[in-house]
Amino acid sequence: MSIMIDFIDETNELTAEDLERLEKLLFFAANKEAVEENSELSVTFVTNDRIQQINREYRDKDRPTDVISFAMEELGEGEIPLVGGDMPRVLGDIIISLAKAREQADEYGHSFIRELGFLAVHGFLHLLGYDHETVEDEKKMFSRQKDILDEFGLQR
Repeated sequence: MSIMIDFIDETNELTAEDLERLEKLLFFAANKEAVEENSELSVTFVTNDRIQQINREYRDKDRPTDVISFAMEELGEGEIPLVGGDMPRVLGDIIISLAKAREQADEYGHSFIRELGFLAVHGFLHLLGYDHETVEDEKKMFSRQKDILDEFGLQR
């Protein structure tokens, strides 16, 4: 499986090993979800202040959150899809607060990398159209997340 992932660590806190593990996890998830070769996405790691600003600007929620996804394939009113024979599939952007990931890892009693992996897969599945707006959708999405993380080796 070959997808293109652009990692941006605005905090400069992650190690090369952390990024490599997340890359392998997202490749694994992409394979499980049968994502087309050469699809693209970005994952940006930010502070709580930065994710709060993004949350406020785009979701009208003035508080930090753990992960936000911006799916490129979700069309807004009046937008039309871009299609082309050799254009890569651009999935979108995932933004993760490292401070929230650390807080939640402590709260849930598992490792930082497990929480980071959970947030990355959660955001990735949102890019693919999964959601948790209804109880049924939430069960489907969270079950898929758990299956991917468990099979990859990032169990709770």
